[in-house]
Amino acid sequence: MGLLNLLIEDPVAFILIAIPLMYAIIFHELAHGWVAWRMGDPTAKMLGRLSLNPLKHLDPVGTLMLFVFGFGWAKPVPVDFSRLRSRRTGMVLVASAGIIANMILAFTALFLYSLLSLSQSSLPAQLLFHFARINIILAAFNLIPIPPLDGSKILLGFAPPGIQALLLRLERFGFLIIIGLLFFGVLDPVIRFFQLMILAFIKVLLP
Repeated sequence: MGLLNLLIEDPVAFILIAIPLMYAIIFHELAHGWVAWRMGDPTAKMLGRLSLNPLKHLDPVGTLMLFVFGFGWAKPVPVDFSRLRSRRTGMVLVASAGIIANMILAFTALFLYSLLSLSQSSLPAQLLFHFARINIILAAFNLIPIPPLDGSKILLGFAPPGIQALLLRLERFGFLIIIGLLFFGVLDPVIRFFQLMILAFIKVLLP
């Protein structure tokens, strides 16, 4: 269900999901740009993408798709991999940054949820719960090794030349492949598996 239907049917639930989702995506993209800058590529910084301003990150078409179909995207942070120190290591670190940022946000939300001993029905508890859940889903989704998702760039950093060439050839069609696999539910078990792994890792760190 798209966010537009949710806004019409349940405005409170819309706020509880839309705001955490927006900032989960913003922090994800911001992390990519920040690590790229620290690794030697100032492109994102020069273009003003190291910002928490939603207007710097939201893609008009991706936002519309999110509202209508429940699946969308933000503007990818531009990274010039040729400017990174140690290109292969830099690629892995930049690609991992968004996923790690979402995992840190999920951990923080669950830590606060546990620390504050909030009533499950309270608004702060629901907001923290949704924020953690959205960040875990976003991290899990981006771990999928299909271009242009982050998982494919992480795999590129470790894969032999043959696999690298295959991933680069898939890049042009990756987005269509992802939409098709999502439509037919093929990626659902993969995403659930990554979610469980991320949640298990976070639970180990929680007091």
